[in-house]
Amino acid sequence: MKARIAVGMTVALVVSLASSAAFAHDDGKGDVHPPSLEEQAKEFENVVASNANDDSKAPQSFAPCVDGMAAKTYACDGVDMMSHLTLQQLGLSFANDIWGWIDPMTGREYAMIGGVEGTVFVDISDPKRPDVVGILPTHSTEGGQFWRDIKVYANHAYIVSEHTGHGMQVFDLTRLRGVTGLPEVFTQDFDYAEVSNTHNLNINESTGFAYLLGTNTCSGGLHMVDLSDPKAPEFAGCFSEHGYIHDTQCVVYAGPDTPHLGREICVNSAATFNDFSPEGIVNTVSVVDVTDKANPVSLDRLEYPTDGYSHQGWLTPDQQYFLHNDELDEVFHGIPATTRIFDVRDLDAIGITATTDNGETSIGHNLYTKGDRAYVSNYTTGLRIFDTSQVAAGELPELGYFDMYPANDNASFEGGTWSNYPYYNKNMVAVSSMDRGLFVLQPRGSVG
Repeated sequence: MKARIAVGMTVALVVSLASSAAFAHDDGKGDVHPPSLEEQAKEFENVVASNANDDSKAPQSFAPCVDGMAAKTYACDGVDMMSHLTLQQLGLSFANDIWGWIDPMTGREYAMIGGVEGTVFVDISDPKRPDVVGILPTHSTEGGQFWRDIKVYANHAYIVSEHTGHGMQVFDLTRLRGVTGLPEVFTQDFDYAEVSNTHNLNINESTGFAYLLGTNTCSGGLHMVDLSDPKAPEFAGCFSEHGYIHDTQCVVYAGPDTPHLGREICVNSAATFNDFSPEGIVNTVSVVDVTDKANPVSLDRLEYPTDGYSHQGWLTPDQQYFLHNDELDEVFHGIPATTRIFDVRDLDAIGITATTDNGETSIGHNLYTKGDRAYVSNYTTGLRIFDTSQVAAGELPELGYFDMYPANDNASFEGGTWSNYPYYNKNMVAVSSMDRGLFVLQPRGSVG
């Protein structure tokens, strides 16, 4: 079931609608329930009506990077802005994670951007003319200004959130085909309820297993889910030995450590809290063999210096190195935006090859590798693109950037980019900005 709503390109959800609790109603028996789809659609229509004449929410058009600036607003180097949709145009009061999907039948390319209110689907096949297709509202029993994380497997989106009672939403992305005109409010196809709140997830598309992280289960470690039936996920196993895991990348191993070839390996960014201080958080990068979901095996676990909060990282395509971002090292230690190069050629004895920085002052967040490039979201200094071709020598030179937070470059969480998705067929990168929405960027020439 889908309810058509008159949101157009001017939809805006105010903070008072920032969670399902804002919509919730009492059934007369003392139980509070999330609103019906029709009630949510009505709320969207009311917001649209209040913003219908706001010309400031018009889409931002193509702006090439000229003399270090795009649209006379955003500092840049070698990266053009193809388009920009504000939070209001997306129907979000806050944006966070982003992921992408390419329809294997039509070839159309989509960005999926998460926020407080839900997940918004945007067709960016024409990167200069993005089209908001619709929103999947949050599935929650309690509200709050919480984020969500999105990944894709077998043409289905899997969506988790810190919202209590959210579970893991499952949405069949083929339902986006043929949706034209005004955006729609979609219903989920399934909700996996073996978890309540979840911070993050990773999916190994080669095996069809999802790894839910920071949940109310498994001590916040790996909560493993079998996606063999995409619309009916099933619990597969738990790994709690390394405590809270903030993010992971799980792969079928094809690197140089031959005893582990063909095994399913997760490389984790893990943080154990004693208190919120430089001395009170034990930060590690760890490696776990999860081939047998009932009996996962810890291979190695390494602490590292000048740590703050072990946040996220991604393997180089040859699986020899792991590029890692710590989210609080810049805050706790006053160092520039830093990326660590972990040597994982021996999965049983990992080490650090080098610690690199680009001289900027912002906090590092999510990064992804593609070919010999790393695409890094640093909050207040934007998308940074690095050359990974010399990573074995400990070198990670910056090639280009696009800064979508012009206010400052502070080491703070006040705004800027949360994440990015660079895996489209076209040479473009979809980037989420917490305070400014969705940017569709295109690296120029050799930058990308």
